[in-house]
Amino acid sequence: MLFAAHLLRTLRRHWPHYLVEAAGIMAFLVFSSVAAVVCHHPNSAVARALGPHAWVQRMGVGLIVGGLIVAMAYSPWGKRSGAHFNPAVTLGFWQLGHIRTADAIWYVVAQFAGALVAGVAIFWLLAPWFGHPDVHYNTTRPPEGAYGWVIALGAEILISGALMMVMLWSLHSARLKQCTGAFVGLLLALFVVVEAPLSGMSLNPARTLGSAVAAGGSPGLWLYFVGPLAATWVTAIVYGRWRRRHSPTERPPVYPDYSAE
Repeated sequence: MLFAAHLLRTLRRHWPHYLVEAAGIMAFLVFSSVAAVVCHHPNSAVARALGPHAWVQRMGVGLIVGGLIVAMAYSPWGKRSGAHFNPAVTLGFWQLGHIRTADAIWYVVAQFAGALVAGVAIFWLLAPWFGHPDVHYNTTRPPEGAYGWVIALGAEILISGALMMVMLWSLHSARLKQCTGAFVGLLLALFVVVEAPLSGMSLNPARTLGSAVAAGGSPGLWLYFVGPLAATWVTAIVYGRWRRRHSPTERPPVYPDYSAE
């Protein structure tokens, strides 16, 4: 009961930060879904201009998605909330003590709520084009074949761990800290182009769930939870142990940033 009361007090005090997290994942799903339609649907003038090669079309999606992430990360509210927009990232930061437990819980609730709302919204907004096989509701799916799920799970673990490591490495560097948002945007754009054929490039359980809601289901949904969550958690543990050996007196930054309150 005491913890439940603490959760309610935290919600009343910090709800604007949770709203930012919900809005962030909603924006990501909406923009990435529109980008998928614009860059992949055969009736799209942009898709025709990009040509028939799927990897070139993915470059267009990657630029839009990467640019959006950079813009949100450097926005005033993105800076204050930490711009997670991803339960797997929140889990990694919680493991390291960068975010308090109550805030982490509300972050995850907000992220999934935003993704579910976005999933319903994009289904209705993009209904005439969203179901085309070249777009397929912007879902993340493993490759076909008996071992497709193994490939997708391995790919999600690899890119999620890499993303988390880059974020932690840059955030703990006085020289590179301000570049973290740019690094994340560049990585996501690269993953869209290179990794998407292996797993659909999720990195984010909430993002995958939102697309699955729009599609009315998605194969291998579990691996898009297990892969990113396990990868970011383990990466945070390994990085935390390494950091404590090299900077034993360092106090980690805590997000959200309430300094303006």
